[in-house]
Amino acid sequence: MPTIYRAGETTRNVYQRPIDAHLVKRVAYDESPAHVGPLRNSVDIIVPVGTPIRAAQSGRVVDLKVDSDVGGYTKEFDLLGNFVEIEHDHGEFSEYEHLKAGGVISSILLAWKDKKKRDHIFVKKGQIMAYSGATGWLGSERLGPHLHFMVGVYPNGNLNAYRTLEIRWEGASDPVTLPSL
Repeated sequence: MPTIYRAGETTRNVYQRPIDAHLVKRVAYDESPAHVGPLRNSVDIIVPVGTPIRAAQSGRVVDLKVDSDVGGYTKEFDLLGNFVEIEHDHGEFSEYEHLKAGGVISSILLAWKDKKKRDHIFVKKGQIMAYSGATGWLGSERLGPHLHFMVGVYPNGNLNAYRTLEIRWEGASDPVTLPSL
């Protein structure tokens, strides 16, 4: 039976920072025009292009895009961003967006290209799996290159109804606020 989530709920899983703290310039929760409605619990982690991104929780890669080298500050760039999506316990899905063109590590990318292996690509919590970029809709020039990170669910398995959850962060005194950098 799938886990039932209600609006305003936090993740059941606890997530680590997807980027090492010493590499982060700053964190933004509400500066992007995309962080509204079902995406309101997203977080932007501002880092230079090429910063290593770690899996925030162990899970199975369920979707990715790596072929774009285009990004910009208007919504027309929305579908041009590179990303990795990972399925975790409790029906939670994390997404890592604005990745560098070709910025997913080769073991994941090679397995993804083999359609027989796609259902068997797993990452471990803390594993470097990609590199940050500036692809897709970046939201605003104030943000610049960054990792857009979110954790959410697909209610009743509806792929068109994704909505984010408040993220419970590892090591945070307030479990839904990213630990101090």
